[in-house]
Amino acid sequence: MNRVIGFMMGVGAGAALGLLLAPRSGEKTRSLIKGKASDGAAYLREKGNDVRDVAAEAIRDGGRVVSKGTDAVKAAVEAGRQAYSQAVRS
Repeated sequence: MNRVIGFMMGVGAGAALGLLLAPRSGEKTRSLIKGKASDGAAYLREKGNDVRDVAAEAIRDGGRVVSKGTDAVKAAVEAGRQAYSQAVRS
């Protein structure tokens, strides 16, 4: 948590110094910042979609594993029932 706070403070300080020491006019600087912010938002959306896709695939894989495990347990229970029935008949 402290790293995140430190990072955000660093970003804020860097942005403030960048504005104070910028060689461009205010309008050009605002336009540049707006463009970079838009690029950053698009990047974050793309990465968020990637994370969502990976998580959805992991959930599907987990469901398949659980299904296979359930099938194996059902088969083992049925085999146990059959073995018990045979043992009782003998």
